[in-house]
Parts: sequence; structure tokens; C-alpha cells
Amino acid sequence: MVDVMARSRLGIWVIAIVLAALAPVRAQDRSDDLHSDDRIAVVASFSILGDFARAVGGARTGVTTLVGTSGDVHVFTPTPADAKKVAAARLVIVNGLGLEGWLPRLVQASGGNAAIVFATTGVPLRAADAGQTVHGEGSADPHAWQSVANAKIYVVNIRDALIAADPAGEAVYRDNAADYLAKLDALDQEVREAVARIPPERRKVISAHNAFTYFEAAYGIAFIAPQGVSTDSEASARDIAATVTQIRTAKIPAVFLENLSDPRLISQIATEAGARVGGTLYSDSLSDEKGDAPTYIAMVRHNIKALMSALAE
Repeated sequence: MVDVMARSRLGIWVIAIVLAALAPVRAQDRSDDLHSDDRIAVVASFSILGDFARAVGGARTGVTTLVGTSGDVHVFTPTPADAKKVAAARLVIVNGLGLEGWLPRLVQASGGNAAIVFATTGVPLRAADAGQTVHGEGSADPHAWQSVANAKIYVVNIRDALIAADPAGEAVYRDNAADYLAKLDALDQEVREAVARIPPERRKVISAHNAFTYFEAAYGIAFIAPQGVSTDSEASARDIAATVTQIRTAKIPAVFLENLSDPRLISQIATEAGARVGGTLYSDSLSDEKGDAPTYIAMVRHNIKALMSALAE
């Protein structure tokens, strides 16, 4: 009888220990759920801005993008679900410079009161075509992120907007931004060292649309595009013929596809000019996690590697 009672007490004691061990885990689970619910809701217009926002915001923010990976911000059409995302956001991060022509109507339709930050504020603007003068933001090339130095300006603007929206997280945002800015400094140097290994006479390529003027100004590789700054524009037969002639005359080493543009245009130009297709460049969108450019830093590294492979021979 004593043995039975002892075993019973032992069983109760073991169960109590197990429950006590599990209690902190369950409490932590509830804490995680609460933390997730309390995150600052941030909406970014497209995937590259979303990557910047996640790098700076970290665990304090819940970032969603309107134009997802492999999506084309130039031709995006918002849905009612996108209006709900904007309505629920505390902060909306946009590029500006005319890139998101659909955005003002979306913000109005959402009825929300989120703060809107233009990530390009303070960026030295460039015209889409060399030799042209920028007359206000409407005439500027919106693809400013293609210069890593400009990407740092984006990050600082996002950091400051997050601090304004969530002052309690200032230390976190400043630390995260500082870490990421250091990575961008290293990336910028990496690109410059790679370009230095390309013979100057070979630093010229053809790309599908005019998305690399900031990259060209920063790093000295000339990009010629038969399309304008938007993938929504179409190259005329005259544009194509002029591009083919330019490839032959200037002895341009390679033409490049873009991840969002119709490959048939560049393939046609390459065939007519007898030029080499150097690979695919990422211009306006990141890839998914399994692709070549799941982050901004990976995107820049992919692009410079593709350029090096085609031009440094």
C-alpha cells in the first residue's frame, strides 16, 4: 500500500515538473504572438523598397509589398486588397519620381491615414537620356536605386520615417540602419573594384529599357536601351534599327535581357547585330527567395557578375 502511494506521489511530481517546464515555452509563444500583433505595419510599393524596409525595421515591423517579387511596378494595377493593405498601414514607402503612377489613386481609395515617405528624397536626380536636363522630378529617371550610393539615401530616409512613426524603436532602427549602411559601403566598393577590371573600351552594353542611368553615372558602364524608362513603352522599328547599327559601329560587346522585359526584343536585336547575349540583369524587381536576386545586395552582385562575365574578356 505504501509502495502504491509512493508511486502515485512520484507520478504527480513528474507531471508537475513537466508542466512547469512547458509553462515558460507557452508564455513565450503568447509573447511572440503579442509581439507579432504589435509590429508596425509598413507597406512598400515594390520589392526593392520592401527589402530596404525589412533591413531597417527588423522584428519591430511587418512589411508587405504591393508589387511583389518579379512584378513590374511600371504596369501594376492595384486591387481592393491592396487598398486594404494601405488602409491598415502606419507607414507607406514609395519611390516617387513618377514610378508609381497608380499610387495617388490607391492612397485616396484606401481612406487610410498612413504617413507616406518618398525614399528618393535628397537623391541627386538624373535625366533618363544623357545630355538632357532634369526639369523637376517628373523628368527624372526614377531608377535611382541602381547606384548603391543612392540606395544609402533610401535607407536613411526609411530609417527616419520609421523613427517618426515609432519613436520607441529609434535605437533599433538606428542600429539596423547602421549595420545595413556598412554592408552597402562594402557593396559599393565591390562594384567599383569589379568595373576596374573591365577594359574601358568594353564598358558598354545594350539593355532592354532605360533603367541604368544611375548605375552608368556611378560606375562608368554605358547602357544603351531601345525602350524608354518604362517597360510599358515600346521600341519602334527605327529604334531597333538604330540600336543594331550602334552595336556594330561602337563594337558593343554584349546585349542583356532584363528579368521583367519581353526577351524577344533583345533577342531580335542580338540576332540582327550578330551580338552576344550576356545574360539577364535585374532592374526593377527582386526575384523570389530561390532566384538570383532575393535581396537588393544579391541583385547588385548578380548584375555586376553578369556584366563582368560578358565584358571582362
